[in-house]
Amino acid sequence: MLDLRLRLRPGVRVPISELNDALARYGLRLRGGFATDSEVDRDVLAEAPWARAVILVGNVGSELWDRSGAEITAMTDPDPLDQWTRQTIDPIARSVDGTALYPFDGPPYWPFQRWAERAEGVRSSPIGIQIHPEYGLWHAYRAAILLRNTIHQPRREHAHPCDACVDRPCLTHCPVNAFSVDGYDVDRCVDYVVAAQHDSRSCSGVGCLARLACPVGADWRYQADHARFHMKAFVKARLRARERNS
Repeated sequence: MLDLRLRLRPGVRVPISELNDALARYGLRLRGGFATDSEVDRDVLAEAPWARAVILVGNVGSELWDRSGAEITAMTDPDPLDQWTRQTIDPIARSVDGTALYPFDGPPYWPFQRWAERAEGVRSSPIGIQIHPEYGLWHAYRAAILLRNTIHQPRREHAHPCDACVDRPCLTHCPVNAFSVDGYDVDRCVDYVVAAQHDSRSCSGVGCLARLACPVGADWRYQADHARFHMKAFVKARLRARERNS
């Protein structure tokens, strides 16, 4: 369990195990947090001047899929995971007298990558996904909860796994070379996935091949049906964006 504690008043700390338990029922985890800073967090404090801390909620491996995948896929919303996340997290946030924020709310969008760096010490991989030293690329941040109380969390420092990776297979295993040191060609990626959607060995069938090439956190790789869900959702979102911009 994450060593994160609420400070309700000076000298008193209360473990938030109940929040961890509530999230675990859905296959979610508490992913760290930090106290708000009047300079760094102006965007948050403009929205909620009372916020004294931000805690992140996310998933690791396919725990989310095992617990809640059937419920998510049964939803009729164009973005079922987003809808499910909001319906699940909003009442949990209210139960701790907090307010939930989401990475899909925007534009403008909340800086979840920057928050994750502060909360868990993660950093970006060469393909843009933040890499965790244990979970590798197989994790995500689904929401943040603003709290009225301060928190205490020991500072955590992680060695960046990519610093010791010489071959960088994530940059060489994409079938259409969508990833490079210059960035990510998202349109090339999407066009390939659409064209290869009936190939069970392609990214459509097993998930992003560049992501799968990373050796870090291999035990946490998403199950095939979980990976396919995310790939399908990603392509649908990008195609909708193209239509809006055309």
